[in-house]
Amino acid sequence: MAFDPRLLSGIGVMVAVVESGSFVRAAETVGITQSGVSRAIARLEARVGIKLFHRTPRAVSLTEEGRRFHEQVAPLLTEIEEAAEEAAGSNATVRGRLKLSADPWFARGVLAPRLPELLERHPLLTLDLPVTNHREAMMAGGVDLAVRFGPPDSSSLIARKLLETRIITCAAPAYLERRGIPKEPADVASHEAILFRDPQSGRPFKWEFHRQRRIVEVEVAGKLVTDDPSVALAACEAGKGLFQSLELGLTPWLASGRLVQVLADWSEERFPLYAYYPSRRLAPLKVRAFLDFLEMICDPGPG
Repeated sequence: MAFDPRLLSGIGVMVAVVESGSFVRAAETVGITQSGVSRAIARLEARVGIKLFHRTPRAVSLTEEGRRFHEQVAPLLTEIEEAAEEAAGSNATVRGRLKLSADPWFARGVLAPRLPELLERHPLLTLDLPVTNHREAMMAGGVDLAVRFGPPDSSSLIARKLLETRIITCAAPAYLERRGIPKEPADVASHEAILFRDPQSGRPFKWEFHRQRRIVEVEVAGKLVTDDPSVALAACEAGKGLFQSLELGLTPWLASGRLVQVLADWSEERFPLYAYYPSRRLAPLKVRAFLDFLEMICDPGPG
């Protein structure tokens, strides 16, 4: 079958519709009329033999077949654009849209406060920042880079360690006044615990206490289980119980006295943070630049 050059332009229009959320805004992005967008999508649907979009007067959304097609072709279109930029000699300038799938705690506590520095360094870069701690299909939907806590899993992705942060146990002063301060790890068993769900297993993380080469696991119980660290810390600050938290990003709570660390001499457990990106011969310039930025803001490390 002969290659139809309209196929490539149709894919570009489809990606513009997905990213903008409407035919009208997509038309503005690609510089054609709204009817031109409709015709391009209709030709693409006829070419690939599937319906790409559900269309109503108020919303446009991908069909299931359209979602799968978009996940397959969006990264390829990005590579074509990057190859064209490099061939044109523009590879020295960081530009374009970077889609980063980031862990919520890292995004709020570490990345967001430093974003002005990134955009000042690279004014032609725009950042699309979906926030989630789940690993399923990390790179789906045209994601260029993902950041997740925890050991890397086996995949075709390149994993680069950014840092390790300690796991510390904390509580609100009012809670400790009411329930007492645990002196040994075993004392935690009699306390109310705020449990954090492992996004990979779906089960709450086990509570461990590390000191030198000793590891003590304690069975804990609690009435609150969450996968959002902000919710857990808010409940902890309100006096709901003890919480085992990443030390990274916790400074405002500890410095203000809203939370107090307990069992500080049993807090040598460390948890890694990794950046993931597709396995390629050469990562795009915008990805390399952002990785350098991540390493810069993570460099001091906690603890």
